[in-house]
Amino acid sequence: MSGRIRRCPEDRIYTLSLTCPACGKPTVVAHPARYSPEDKYGKYRRMALHD
Repeated sequence: MSGRIRRCPEDRIYTLSLTCPACGKPTVVAHPARYSPEDKYGKYRRMALHD
C-alpha cells in the first residue's frame, strides 16, 4: 500500500490501493506533477494532455 491517494481512471474511485477495489484495474496517482519553471519538457506534456 502506498502513502499517496490514487484514483481509478475507469470508476473515478479514490483509494490508497494500487488496484481499484471495484473493478480490479490499476490505479494512477491523483496528484499532478510538481511545477518547475525550469521544466524542459513541460510544453510537450501540456500538448499531450490536450490530445
